[in-house]
Amino acid sequence: MRVALSILPALLVGALLRIWMLKHFFEVTGDALIYGGIAKNLLQSGRFALTIGSIGETYPTLIRLPGYPLFLAGCFKAFGMENYASAAWVQIVLDLAACLLLADLVRWIAPEKLKRWAAYCTLWLAALCPFTAVYVANPLTEGPTIFTIALAMWCAARFDDKPGWKPALGFTFAITYAALLRPDGALVALAFAPVLLARLLRAGGVERKALMKVAAVCVLLTSMPFAAWTWRNWKTFHVFEPLAPRYATDPGEPSGTGWVSWVKTWCLDFASTYQVYWSVPGDTLDISKLPARAYDNSQQYAETAAIANDYNNGGNALTAEIDARFAKLARERYEAHPVARHLLLPAGRMLDMWVRPRVENLPIDVDWWVYSHHNAETRFSWFYAGLNAVYLLLGLVGLWLRPKLWPWMLAYMVMRSLLLMTVEAPEARYTLECFPMLFVLGGVALYRFMYWVLASVLKVNASAGRG
Repeated sequence: MRVALSILPALLVGALLRIWMLKHFFEVTGDALIYGGIAKNLLQSGRFALTIGSIGETYPTLIRLPGYPLFLAGCFKAFGMENYASAAWVQIVLDLAACLLLADLVRWIAPEKLKRWAAYCTLWLAALCPFTAVYVANPLTEGPTIFTIALAMWCAARFDDKPGWKPALGFTFAITYAALLRPDGALVALAFAPVLLARLLRAGGVERKALMKVAAVCVLLTSMPFAAWTWRNWKTFHVFEPLAPRYATDPGEPSGTGWVSWVKTWCLDFASTYQVYWSVPGDTLDISKLPARAYDNSQQYAETAAIANDYNNGGNALTAEIDARFAKLARERYEAHPVARHLLLPAGRMLDMWVRPRVENLPIDVDWWVYSHHNAETRFSWFYAGLNAVYLLLGLVGLWLRPKLWPWMLAYMVMRSLLLMTVEAPEARYTLECFPMLFVLGGVALYRFMYWVLASVLKVNASAGRG
């Protein structure tokens, strides 16, 4: 009872924060409509398919993995067709459960004298985080993904302490569903499966034989949904696709690789993603929105302007000819500055995704840093940047303290950061999946800091008393 009462305030405040986010920032656009369209067709026709605009004709697709459409289909079935808000409510419950899992995880991995209070710190850090809360309150994959990561880490720690069927099956479900939600969800397995493997190798005799059976069953269970998905894609499209295509295109659709390659030669921040990358194809390419680094010289500027003009006058369609011209321009730019464009720019994009203010879901202009345009929004954005820096700093200190599982949490964040260096258009939400690790590491660091402050105060008071 005491434990329940001690965690109740954090859960209540966390629930209120997420409900407030749901009330003020809930929207159904972009990816949510794609996932919802597939979910609707699953329920109505049993087909993993999209619908063509107002025509109503459906066609099979593989541009998204089945994890989130199935989640939405379950919500639609239980709470009403296209009731996207129901998905957000379910995600709020899952996210609060994730907060509890992460707090309990700290009890397993923190040094003995830190366990209880470090767990409370982790719970409050996770419950009060506005960056994850706003995504949980929207019908997007980030919410369920954060839950699966928390569950995977919790089950890995339990298995390391006391191996058995329950934590192994829980871990299997977590890593499998994480990968069914998003292709990069497979990183969860790569980062934390070694924890279970190391525990298996430490076992001896009868225990190892029993754990080998557990491992075999878990590998089989993990493989089954991807085998079924791969077979479906082969049968329907005659392509080998165990996850989802890199550029979210169905077989036969143009992927715009030349356009993407050119964007990679200059795109550095979310402003360019929002103002330029998302506009093509389908909308005007405004070269006035391009930064100076998009051109090496006046000749390149003229060539870029010519391509943009032909694209805009051609119905805003990224034709094969236009795409080939972008590809040629990209090759020239890579050859001119290979180090900057193969290494420095990708590193810059990755850094932008880690440290920029996470205000993309809020009613704040994309040029938030221009104080003269909107001083209140600029001040709030810098506050959000500072809050994000606090979470990152606590996570770094937590790594330095080296609680159990720290190498695997670090491995996940490093692998994810390297993967993000391959992304052409940065979005801060791509680093949200690292926040479960930051909550855990930050909880350990925050309590250690509070313990140090309290000990220093008591020491000073004791010295004053003796004086």
